[in-house]
Amino acid sequence: MLKVALTGGIATGKSYVVARLKDRDIPTIDADEIVHDALGPGTSTAKTIATTFGSEFLRSDGSVHRSLLGAKVFGDPSLREKLEAIVHPLVWDTIRQWFDALAQPMGVASIPLLYETHHERDFDFVVVTFCPPEIQLQRILDRDRISEEEALQRIAAQMPADEKARRANFVIQTGGTKPTTDRQVEELLKALGQSADGARF
Repeated sequence: MLKVALTGGIATGKSYVVARLKDRDIPTIDADEIVHDALGPGTSTAKTIATTFGSEFLRSDGSVHRSLLGAKVFGDPSLREKLEAIVHPLVWDTIRQWFDALAQPMGVASIPLLYETHHERDFDFVVVTFCPPEIQLQRILDRDRISEEEALQRIAAQMPADEKARRANFVIQTGGTKPTTDRQVEELLKALGQSADGARF
C-alpha cells in the first residue's frame, strides 16, 4: 500500500484538495476531523482538557470550546505543547489504525502538523499545499473571524510554509484559481499512480 501524507500551513487549501481526492474515490482521512470528534461532547479527551486547562473551556454540552481554547494556547507555546500532548497520540493512533484496515492500494492522510511532529518518515509520499503568505493570512481572517494578531500567532505556531514545500515530494500551489488547483491534483494522481507501480522517491 502507498501511504500518502497531505500537509501544509493553515489555510493553504488542504481541505479543498482532500475534497477533490474524494471526488476521485481516493480513500482519505483528515487529522482535523479526528480532533473535532475527539473534542466533542463528553469525550475522554474533552474531560482531560477540562482537567488540564479548566472547566471554563467546556461548553454546556460537554464539548470543548475550541475558539476559546485556541485563543489561550496559541499565544503560549508551553500551553500549546500541553494540548498537543493530549491530542496528538490519539490522532496518530487513529491514522495508523485506518491505514491498517485499508484494503485499497493507496490512502491519503491530511495532517497539518506532519513535519512538526516528525512523522514524515511514516509515509511513502508527502504532498504540500502552498500559497503566498498574504493569501494565507487573508483566508484565516475571512474564515475564522479572528484578529490579525491571532492569525499570525497560528501561522507562527507551524513550520514555515516554504520549508514544508522544500521537503515535499509534490507541491500543489493553491494561490490561483480552483481550475488551476484541480489540474495540479490531476498531476498529483498521475505521479501517485507511477509511484504505486514501483517508482522510488
